[in-house]
Amino acid sequence: MTYYGEETKKASQNFALEFRRVNIKLIHALVLVKKSAAMSLAEVEGGEIFPAVVSACDDVLAGKHDDQFITDALQGGAGTSTHMNVCEVLSALATEKLGKSVHPLDDVNKGQSTNDVYPTALRVAAIKLLRVLSEECAKLQEALQKSENSYGGIRKLARTELVPALATTMGDVFGAWAQAISRDRWRLYKIEERLRQVNLGGTMIGGGDGAKRQYRYLVIENLRGLSGIGFAYAEYPADLTQNNDVFVEVSGLLKALAVNLMKISNDLRLQQLLGEIKLAPLQAGSTIMPGKVNPVIPEMVMQTAIRIIADDTALTNAASHGELELNAFMPLIADSLLEMLELLINAVRLFREKCIDLIVINKEMCEQLLANSNALAFDYVEKLGYEKVAALVREFANDPQLLQSKLTEAYEALEQHNGN
Repeated sequence: MTYYGEETKKASQNFALEFRRVNIKLIHALVLVKKSAAMSLAEVEGGEIFPAVVSACDDVLAGKHDDQFITDALQGGAGTSTHMNVCEVLSALATEKLGKSVHPLDDVNKGQSTNDVYPTALRVAAIKLLRVLSEECAKLQEALQKSENSYGGIRKLARTELVPALATTMGDVFGAWAQAISRDRWRLYKIEERLRQVNLGGTMIGGGDGAKRQYRYLVIENLRGLSGIGFAYAEYPADLTQNNDVFVEVSGLLKALAVNLMKISNDLRLQQLLGEIKLAPLQAGSTIMPGKVNPVIPEMVMQTAIRIIADDTALTNAASHGELELNAFMPLIADSLLEMLELLINAVRLFREKCIDLIVINKEMCEQLLANSNALAFDYVEKLGYEKVAALVREFANDPQLLQSKLTEAYEALEQHNGN
């Protein structure tokens, strides 16, 4: 059975990009906002219509009618078509329950506008996903710290600009990664505060036109109760109606996480190339070369990070087009932000489960690469001076063992001279 109406059909035809439908998490968040509104209107105005709308919302939130939301994710009109799709479905369901007509706009959308409902719903969906992502980052951080503690005694060659430099430990490598992810986790946790202010009740341009004062207070209270999120009515609702810099800020922090994941993943690819680590052989790496193992999880994470960076660019550009009192490009902002969050949640989890937790350290190769380098020459700089050590390194660069011997001789000779 079809519950959406003519306006949804028009939108489906007008925006027939065949890209993808609106993210179902945004749909459910919109319905949660509509439920908050219907509960508030039931208290303010009474009657039987709004309880029927609440019941219709519950059906959708239970996942019974996900197939009824058919608009393309990218659409003109600041999200009006998606909002209308929701209003029409809830109207039809409420009409079915009540046995008399419930109008999608006069009833389901009473005291509301796309311009306050849609951005509020995006905040609901984003905060819920941010909490999951923050928890996944915490688990990844813990996994990296576990490796840091386990491999602290394994010495290896450190490289700067891809060139052998000094000695370090494998524990230090994992510890640095853990610190980066720790910062990401904290930033994502704190950014929720920015998203808790909403313009719900501000209707068209933030002034609350068409919404009763009592309703405006109740709807925020009900949204807090239904979502479990400490939302507050914005001090200046018009600001949140036309400006989307908060979403840009969130997107930027998600990009920062993506950059850290990219760096860690590429380091792992290089370390496997050098033989310092072994990644889990999860699948065949070649259709022609038997036994070949590819770093498929780091590669997947890196591609995810590239997509995140692309989404951040799209969102940034969309947010910059908030002309005058409204941003018409909210659908792209919403789609990009929710894609970033969903991709990162899954990428971070898979990275931990299928890569970090399964890494095997090749201790022998780490020691061999360090012994065959000139990195240990640094230990003599303070004793012999930079120029003396540099001269010996240049002379014996191709024979690390002989270099070590010459450095030791030079130091012993200096000690003997100082002793005399």
